[in-house]
Parts: sequence; C-alpha cells; structure tokens
Amino acid sequence: MQQINEFLLWLDGYLGGAAYFPFLLLSVGLFFTLYLGFPQIRFFRQGWTILFSKEKISEHHPGETSHFQALSTALSGTVGTGNIGGVGLAIYLGGPAALFWMWMTAFLGMTTKYVEVTLSHKYRVETQDGSMAGGPMYFMDRKLNAKWLAIIFAIATVCSSFGTGSMPQINNIAMAMETSFSIEPIVTGGVLSCLLAFIVIGGIKRIAKLTSKIVPFMAVVYFVGGIAVISYNYQNLLPSFFAVFQDAFTGSAAAGGFLGASFAYAFNRGVNRGLFSNEAGSGSAPIAHASARTDEPVKEGIVAILEPFIDTILLCTLTGLVILSSGVWQQKHLNEFDRSDMHILQGHYSQQSIEDKTALGQWLNHQNGHQVDLYSGELLIKQGVLETADVTVINARSIAEDVHFEYLGGHLYNGKLSVNQGKLVDDNVVVKGHSLLHSTALTAKAFSQSWFGRYGEYVVTFSILLFAFSTAISWSYYGDRAMVYLFGNQSVVYYRILYVGGFFSAAIIDTTIIWNLATVAVVLMALPNLFALVLLRKDIKATQKNYLTQVSQATNRES
Repeated sequence: MQQINEFLLWLDGYLGGAAYFPFLLLSVGLFFTLYLGFPQIRFFRQGWTILFSKEKISEHHPGETSHFQALSTALSGTVGTGNIGGVGLAIYLGGPAALFWMWMTAFLGMTTKYVEVTLSHKYRVETQDGSMAGGPMYFMDRKLNAKWLAIIFAIATVCSSFGTGSMPQINNIAMAMETSFSIEPIVTGGVLSCLLAFIVIGGIKRIAKLTSKIVPFMAVVYFVGGIAVISYNYQNLLPSFFAVFQDAFTGSAAAGGFLGASFAYAFNRGVNRGLFSNEAGSGSAPIAHASARTDEPVKEGIVAILEPFIDTILLCTLTGLVILSSGVWQQKHLNEFDRSDMHILQGHYSQQSIEDKTALGQWLNHQNGHQVDLYSGELLIKQGVLETADVTVINARSIAEDVHFEYLGGHLYNGKLSVNQGKLVDDNVVVKGHSLLHSTALTAKAFSQSWFGRYGEYVVTFSILLFAFSTAISWSYYGDRAMVYLFGNQSVVYYRILYVGGFFSAAIIDTTIIWNLATVAVVLMALPNLFALVLLRKDIKATQKNYLTQVSQATNRES
C-alpha cells in the first residue's frame, strides 16, 4: 500500500499538486467570467426561477429528467465527502487560508460550470436505447472533431468514477460507522454495495427520482446541524472569518498543534479541494445535465450555475466555520495513526520551540532550506512506550504526543521495530497517541464541541452516509455514460459490476490512499475538459448571444 500511495503522490505532483494546475483552473474560470460578462452574477436569480418554474416543457423535447432532477443528480455527485471530509482535509493541510481559495474556486467555477453544461447539452445525442448521453466527450467529438481527446476524457471519467465517486465515499462512510457504532467496515461495505447495485441497475430515471428526494433533505439536516455548532461557538465566528481573509495571501501561521502552511501550499490545497468538492471544470456534472428535458441548452447551463454556490459557498463554508470556530483544527486528539500520515524523524523536536516548529513547517510545506531528516534504524519499545532517544514521531502534520505501540490484538508491544526512511516496516503494529485530525474525523470532532456534545459525531455520521452514498449513485451514471461513448450500451452491465465491486473493496482500504487517488483522478478529467472549453470559447459566446436575443424578442412581444 505504501508504494501505491507514494506513486499517487508522485503523480499528483505533476498533475493537481503541480504549481500550474490551480492557476490553470482559476484562469479558465476568470477568462470566461470576463469573456461572457459575469454570467454567475447576471443569471444567478434566473437560475432559481428556471429551477422552480412550473412551466411544462413539451414532451417532444428529448430528455428524461426535469431541471430540478438534473440539478439534484449533479448536486448529489458533488455534495459528498468533499463537503465534510474534504473541507476538514483542506483546513488540516492549509489552515484557514485554504477556505478562502475554496471560495474563489467556487465563484469562478460557477461560470466554468455554466459553460461546460451549456455545451454538453447542445451537443448531446440519443443512444440506441432511447436515453440521452452528453458530456465533454460529445462536444470534443462532434464540434472539435477531436475524437482522441474525447477518448482520453471518457477513460478519465471511468477512472474518476472509482477514484472520486465510488471509493472515497464508501471509505468515509465505513470509517464513520465504525467510529460511531462499532460496525465493521466490511459489513457497511456489504450492505451498501447491495443497495447501490439495486439503484444503478435502474438507470438515470431511478437515480434522478431518488436523488431529487435525498439531496434537499440531507442539505437541510446538515445545514441546521452546522448552524447549531456555530451558534454554540459564536464568540469565535468573527475571529474565524478574520483568519480566513488575513491568511489568504500570506499562508496560515502556526497555531497550537498546527505547524503552519505557506501561501503556495494553502492556495494549492484550497483550489484542489474546491475542485474536488464542486467539480467545476472537471466535466462531470454536464453528463447529468444532459438528461434534462429543455428547449434551450443555455437554460440548463444557467441552472448549473447554482451548483458551486450550493455546494461550496454554502455547505463547504458551513463546514469550514464549524471547524474553525470550534478550534479543533489546531488541537491534538487521541487517535490511531494511519501509516501514510506518520513519519519518524531523526532528532528531538519540541512543540514549545519556535525554531523546531519553523523547521517542521518548512519540511511539511515542501520548502527548501529545512534540515529535517527521516530516521532509519531500529526503535526500542518497552511496554508500548518508545525508549529510543533522539527521535520524533510526526503524525497528521503535527508532533505526536503520548505515543504508544500495540500488537494488533491490543496488547502493549515489547521489542524492536525497524524503520526505513521514516516509515515503520512492520505492518502488524498499531500506533496510537495524540495528534491533529483531518478529513471526516476532524469535522466529527468539531460537531462534538457544541450543544450536541458527544452526540455531534452522529450528526456527521448520518450526514456522511447520505452525502457520500448519493455521490456514489450519481458517479455510477457518469461512468455509465462514458462507457456508452467508448464501447456502446452493451458495456454498461460489466462496468456496473466493477463499480459495485470497487465500492465494496474501498470500505477496508487506507483512507489517505483513497484521498490521494481521488485527487489525481479528478485532475485527469479536468485537464482535457478545460482545454476543450477554451477552444470552444467562440461557440459558447455565440450560443449565449443567440439565447439573450431570443429572450429579448420574447420580452418585447409580451410588452
């Protein structure tokens, strides 16, 4: 597993983790925002009007879902672990500053979503079974005549359906259910895999019908719970907002157990988590919107503007303020260490030493000039306690405290353990102690610092169950449509079997590896999609102009 995780981190360094990607993503959104005259502001109110309009669309217009059902399906694909665990991961990595860059990604992403959904709807096709299929692969193929690019995107979509839509979702559900109710991950995975199989067999109509009921309900439940936590910690609300804006262009300073994050690191992780949350620019949501029955592609694009707003500016902000106002993001808590989060360093580092914290911060943020060395050798453990001097255990980007080692059965470890380049070699030893938390565990801890008390984690568990499972449902449809493009309708059944199998297996895989896989997968979709959008800039502008002309003429006739 460690080798797989290292490969994913290496790959992420050339994709989403590379310096160019956050700038590329924001630049495309900024370009279309200016090029099209701020559609996320101009059409924002109209988006709500279209969404809840009772105007009936003619049955002659192709499509299988309403505007509301299409938006619900797309939202269920984006409102998931990114809103709960992803925000916790972003703040854990980049501090308060990461939340600011998630906002910027969402604001510009509203335009990007509008562009990709409009084009997808414009160039969608009817398949052999009478259903609609759309997405970036179709406008790449039908308009750009770039079938090679369409194939790359479709393959990336299939991969992302596992790395973004299926595996991180069940992994977070299983972790939450085990923590809250002591239910074994294999049991959670088995039950939900059977339910998922039943739903995806029904296709888009069953998926849309279900998500249109789940999404509004789960959003209200989580929103009310989040407001309750923030109200309990109301005295920290304004300082939290201040920290977000204060650190946005400087990076987040060290605070408590948090060792700090540079501007570059906070910016990169905030944009990356923002993309993972609302998926604007990745090309996933256009696949869901292509099923909508409407007489005008731009209308569906306008409805899609609402997605990043609901997903990131509302729900992710709520999670971020819950975490920041509760203060848990800089506090150490007792937990079992994931091997991917843990490093053994040469030398003794103290939480009270400014010099030590600075050096560790530089190392964690991949800055040059640090003198931190990974330890290689043997550790002497007596009655679970580390006896070897001049070494430091780092877990979850913090100096671990009260560290103890156990056998898998729970008994205290005695003996020696081999360490190679900061990593324990023996996988049969469990390491526990106090350190920072991240992802869903961090959000759950924040909810417990409120009126809910220890029951706060149950709110998160219930929310993650609904959020994550609905995401897995929607992403099965995205991969389904990509397989139809690549291999035809006959390939869908084999894909669905593999999808459910991957969903089940991820219930018992290391969480850090799952998140790293998700980070890489979503970028593999975004790069070809962003490239195609820029090439079709004149097409989208002409389409928008034609729509506005029609609206103006209709208004004049009515007056």
